[in-house]
Amino acid sequence: MIDSSVINKKDLLLMQLAHYFITVENYTPIVVKGVKNEIWLENIDAPYKIVRINANYVHNNEQLDFDLFKIRNIVKQVRKKTLSFSINTLNILIDIGSNVEVKEDKKIQSIFIDPNKDLKKNKEINSLYPELKNNLVSDKNGFEFIINVTNDINIKTENDSKEYERVFKKKTNIVTYTLMAINILLFIVAAVGNLTESFDLYTALSLNKGRVLGGEIYRFITSMFMHENLFHLLMNMYALQIIGTQVESYIGKTKFITIYMFSGIIGGLLSCVVNGLNVWSLGASGAIFGLMGALLYFGYHYRLYLDSALKTQIVPLIAMNLMIGFIFPNIDNAAHIGGLVGGLFSSMALGIKNRTTKTDAINGTVCSIILFIFLCYIVFFAH
Repeated sequence: MIDSSVINKKDLLLMQLAHYFITVENYTPIVVKGVKNEIWLENIDAPYKIVRINANYVHNNEQLDFDLFKIRNIVKQVRKKTLSFSINTLNILIDIGSNVEVKEDKKIQSIFIDPNKDLKKNKEINSLYPELKNNLVSDKNGFEFIINVTNDINIKTENDSKEYERVFKKKTNIVTYTLMAINILLFIVAAVGNLTESFDLYTALSLNKGRVLGGEIYRFITSMFMHENLFHLLMNMYALQIIGTQVESYIGKTKFITIYMFSGIIGGLLSCVVNGLNVWSLGASGAIFGLMGALLYFGYHYRLYLDSALKTQIVPLIAMNLMIGFIFPNIDNAAHIGGLVGGLFSSMALGIKNRTTKTDAINGTVCSIILFIFLCYIVFFAH
C-alpha cells in the first residue's frame, strides 16, 4: 500500500483539482506544447473558459509577470481556434515564494492554493466553485487516490467519446430526401402543367404579397417547394443535399423539419416586407439558409470537435451565398436573410442536447416569437 505522504503534496493537490474540474465542471484537457508541471483545461461554456493549474515554483514577481505573459499568448491561440471574442482564464498557483504578490490581470484571475492547507477551507476557490468541497476525491490513501482519480477521468473520457460518436456518427436522412422528392415532384407537375397549358402551378403556389393579403396565407409554405427552372431546382437540391444531410444527422429529424419550415416562413415574411405587391417569389433557398443558420449554431457549440471547419467552411459558405444574392439580379436576398436569422433563432430555441442552456433556449424562443409577430404585423397591418 502506498501512503499519501509518499506522494508529493503538490501532486496530490494537482490531481484533486484536475479530477474536480474534469469530472464535475466538465472541463477537457488541452495539449500545450513545451510546458511541464502544468495542467490546462478548457470548457467553452463555463464562466472561466480556461483553467490553468501550475505546480511550478514561482519565486518572485518578475517570474509571475512572465508567467502571465505566457498565459496570454496561449489563450490568444485558443481564442482564435474557438472563435471566442473574450476568454476569462483562472490561473491556479500552488507553489509561490512568500514575497510574491498574486496579481489580477484583465482577463486572468490568479489565485494561490497552499498544498499544505485544507483545500476545503480555501475561501477564494470555494467562492468560485461552491460545489468543490462536496466533490473532492479523498487523498487519505495514496494508492486508492491515484486509482480513483484515474478511473473517474477515464470514465469521463469514455462518456465524452460516446457523446461524440452519438452526434457525429452517420445516420439515415429520411427528412432531407423526402423534402428533395417533394420539390422535384412539384417541379415535374408544374412543368407538365406549363407544357400542356392545362394548369399553372407557379401562379397557384408561389409567394406573392398581393395574393397573401387577399387571404392566401398557404403560399408561405407552398412557395418553399416551387422552383422557376431546372437550374434553380438543381442548385437548391444540391445545397439541400449537402447541408440538409449534415444538419439532420446532427440535430435530429424533428428539430430539422421544425427549423426548415420556420426558416422558410420567416424568409417568406421578410420577402413580403421588402418586395412590392406584384413581385413573385419561390424556391427552397430561404429554408436552406435556415439550415445554414442551424449549422452555424451547432458548429459554434461543437467548434472544438469541428476544429477549423467553422471558420474555414461554414462561415465562408454563408458569406459566399449571401454575396451571390447581392451581386446577381432576380435573387430574393430578403428571403435568404430572413431564413438565416430564423434558423439561428429557432436553433437556439430548440437547443442542442447537453450544450444549450435553459436561458439560451428561452432567449431563442422569445426572439423567434417576437420576430414572427413583428414581420406578420409589418406584412398584414402596417401597409
